Amino acid sequence: MTTPATPVHPDEHPEAAIARLAADSVALIERLQHAGGAYPASPTFSAYAGYSWFRDGAFIADGMSAAGAIDSASRFFDWCGRMLLQRRDTIAEIVAAEAAGTPLPDERMLATRFTFDGAEGDDDWWDFQTDGYGTWVWAVVAHAERHGLDLDRWATGIRLSTEYLLATWRRPCYDWWEEHSQHVHVSTLGCVVAGLEAAARSRVLEPPLAARALGGAAAARTLLLAEGVHDGHLAKWLGSTEVDASLAAVIAPLGVVDARSPLGLASIRAVEAALSVGGGVHRYLADTFYGGGQWPLLSCMLGLAHAAAGHRAHALELLRWAAGTVTAEGWLPEQVPDHLLAPERRQEWLDRWGTVATPLLWSHAMVVRLAVELGVLEPLSVLPARDPKAIL
Repeated sequence: MTTPATPVHPDEHPEAAIARLAADSVALIERLQHAGGAYPASPTFSAYAGYSWFRDGAFIADGMSAAGAIDSASRFFDWCGRMLLQRRDTIAEIVAAEAAGTPLPDERMLATRFTFDGAEGDDDWWDFQTDGYGTWVWAVVAHAERHGLDLDRWATGIRLSTEYLLATWRRPCYDWWEEHSQHVHVSTLGCVVAGLEAAARSRVLEPPLAARALGGAAAARTLLLAEGVHDGHLAKWLGSTEVDASLAAVIAPLGVVDARSPLGLASIRAVEAALSVGGGVHRYLADTFYGGGQWPLLSCMLGLAHAAAGHRAHALELLRWAAGTVTAEGWLPEQVPDHLLAPERRQEWLDRWGTVATPLLWSHAMVVRLAVELGVLEPLSVLPARDPKAIL
């Protein structure tokens, strides 16, 4: 077990306590990062242990990059590049099948998560999700731009992801939550747009592929705006009238929708009104996973959207709520059982998978990312890697 977090002194300014938690979170993520670069989703949670997700990991890496942990983020992107290179032939087969009008079935698409050493899991999972392949490209390009790094290091992975996204982005797939595979999800389209636009400006694509990436991003954006908007705000999936908290990421940090535009402001208000209670943010109204609790990482996502819109005070309130979910061990959970949407469904998940994932590295990273965005945490020096076992 890790040692308990330093107690908060009664006279300590709330922002100082958050800054300390954010700095501890950077250290925690560094300690738990696998030697090969993968970020474990959660080191002890039964369904996540031993796996790393492109999507979750990309947001973790973006938080680490923003905090100044350059080597940690770079090593995660190295891992992504290796995963893609190992699947070069699979990607080529998928691309060729799509071009021929004979698309492969969903189970032949790239997986959404991999073991640290690069294997697909041998257990059943809701695997076909395209968002991660856009998100990691967006994150690695942002990382290189932030720190003046040479993107040639990740050029092959960026090219392979671009080809894969161009071939598959129109297909329905599972959303961020491994659900609703029959739909095209607006947050997924946002990840695709952000990734293709980043790839196009990365200068590692040959001009024809860069032009195709821009064309694909424009087409995905057009579809998003034409069919993924309801009553002036972003919707959960194409044709839906509901919202999902993942939509906040389309505004910030992805920046696909301008936070200060009418669509951006309306979307922030819609997510806030439907899903935020006291600063804690639910995934979506029909959520039953562990009873449908409130997620610290989603409070931070909504906080980033508010910050981009110029609403610093409200973004800070959301950050304070997220930081307030920390355990005595200094860990942030995936969700907390406050204001449950479906309390009668919580026990079935406890019986199936045990207690909620804690720590969840994505939660820690989003606290870091929002703390940096608001100036609560100054970017840190790169922290030395430590034995991952020391945290357990």
